[in-house]
Amino acid sequence: MEIVKYIVMGIYAIVCVALIVLVTKQSKEDGGASGTIVGASANNFYEKNKGKTTEGKMKRATIALMVVFVVLTLALGIIYVI
Repeated sequence: MEIVKYIVMGIYAIVCVALIVLVTKQSKEDGGASGTIVGASANNFYEKNKGKTTEGKMKRATIALMVVFVVLTLALGIIYVI
C-alpha cells in the first residue's frame, strides 16, 4: 500500500503543477459586468467556434485536470485513512 501512496502522490504533484501552469496561461474572460451592461454580442463566428480555438482547448484541459485533481484528492484521503 505504501507504493500506491507514493505513486498517487507523484501523479498528484504533476497534476497540481500542470493545473497551475494552465490557469496562469489562460487569458481573462471578457467584460464581466460591463459586458452585460453594454450587451456583448454572442452571435458571431468566434463565439460559435470558441471550443476549437487554443483558448477553448485550454479551458477544457483545465476542467479535466480539475476533475482529476478532485479524484486524486479523495483517493489520497482514503489511502491515508486506511
